[in-house]
Amino acid sequence: MLNEFKTFISRGNVVDLAVGIIIGAAFTAIVTSLVNDILMPPIGYLMGGIDFSDYFISLSGGDYPSLKAAKDAGVTTINYGLFINAVIKFFIVAWAVFILVKQVNRFKKKEEAKPVEPTKSELLLTEIRDLLKAKG
Repeated sequence: MLNEFKTFISRGNVVDLAVGIIIGAAFTAIVTSLVNDILMPPIGYLMGGIDFSDYFISLSGGDYPSLKAAKDAGVTTINYGLFINAVIKFFIVAWAVFILVKQVNRFKKKEEAKPVEPTKSELLLTEIRDLLKAKG
């Protein structure tokens, strides 16, 4: 069992997956900062200074000036503003992945377009065919 695990973990695709997860986690931090610190402030400003993260519905009733105040009061809330932020983050990540995959596919097409060199056997068979044509 230990040898099977060692074989499994040393496969290239498992290592690639681990690297992808680590890079994905780092990329998530960048996207979170991009959305929270760069995109949402101007959008909020254009919408009259509204911060999406403070959009919520209090299920217990009452009026709270911010989500933090409601949470501090122990109120159950539906945080649809945080959901809006998460949707925006998703679309940014999806767009970045789309661009990445598109570029990778573009490079793969260039590699496929290269003519394949004939093997020695194919060259020999071509010579034999040409000799037979010349005799016949």
